[in-house]
Amino acid sequence: MNAKLYISNLSYSSTEDSLKAALSEFGEVTSVRIITDRDTGRSRGFGFAEFANAEDAKKAIDGLNGKEVDGREVRVAEAQERNDRPRGGGDSNGGGGNGGSFRRSY
Repeated sequence: MNAKLYISNLSYSSTEDSLKAALSEFGEVTSVRIITDRDTGRSRGFGFAEFANAEDAKKAIDGLNGKEVDGREVRVAEAQERNDRPRGGGDSNGGGGNGGSFRRSY
């Protein structure tokens, strides 16, 4: 079973190849993805990696968390499922944002 990790505080110069090389020291890495800004294409400073098994992923967390990769001290943790996050925008009253405008009452 694959185990997915979340890696944060990545250097903007990190590549998927350099991250995979750092992670491969701990076991079989099946995929690496650095998240980029959709407008600029520049790294957002975090990414995800999948290991072939949970034991290797645990070794990577223990061995790489707080260590330097490409000049930055990275944080490595088990990735959480996305469905734990609230979806959509708006304020606590259920309304959407108005881009900073206000309503005038007459």
